[in-house]
Amino acid sequence: MPGISRRDISFVVNRYIGVSGGYLGDFSYRTHAEFYGEYCELCIDPNQYEGTTRERFTQILSEATPRIQARILAGVLDKYPVGSSALRSPEAGDHIRTIIETCLVAAAVEAPELATTSEVVARAIDDAETLMRVNGPTSAVDRVHTALHGYLKAVCAQAGYSYSTDPSILDLFKILKRDHPNLQALGAHKGPIVQVLRALGSVMDALNPARNRGSVAHPNDELLDEDEAILFINAARTVLQFLDAKLREK
Repeated sequence: MPGISRRDISFVVNRYIGVSGGYLGDFSYRTHAEFYGEYCELCIDPNQYEGTTRERFTQILSEATPRIQARILAGVLDKYPVGSSALRSPEAGDHIRTIIETCLVAAAVEAPELATTSEVVARAIDDAETLMRVNGPTSAVDRVHTALHGYLKAVCAQAGYSYSTDPSILDLFKILKRDHPNLQALGAHKGPIVQVLRALGSVMDALNPARNRGSVAHPNDELLDEDEAILFINAARTVLQFLDAKLREK
């Protein structure tokens, strides 16, 4: 999934930061080099690129991953806050924040189209997509967790497997791994696939405390940072994609 578009890069450069004489804002070559560490917490050396500060910034932003693009744009808003020039209107700032949200959504594994679902799962997936766009990945963690939990319950029920009154994600995954024939037929490379499934079990075991202690599911004092929230969401969606593809096989 792509991150920032060329049109949006042009907006950031020309209609928010501003260009004078081919140079970007008030950047010198030195302050441009300092910008990425000071404002974005990134190790980027623009001296590895050719051209003016405008040309270097444009190339760095266009080549970065969506997650890095979001951090650079957040750094732009920090260095050049709304109202600090005539260009930097509240509307322009809102547009930059919208671009950041688009990048953060692009940084996450795309939500799968599930063959097996339920009303709870469908609602949780839709809610997670909305929260990712509006409030960022940390706000979506709880809904992604609910989607995975609800999906595992749905496939166990569909297969006729019984489970306890309040099963965890790991409990349900263990039942499927043990009993579902499609997770026994793992092909010629069964050995490494079994290792991967064991690792996925460890991942799912870690999802519960991360959700309970680091998301907005509860009034936690310290929430998951953006990067860690994206890791959580990507891990849960990767499990969903694999299981849904594997379990729908005949």
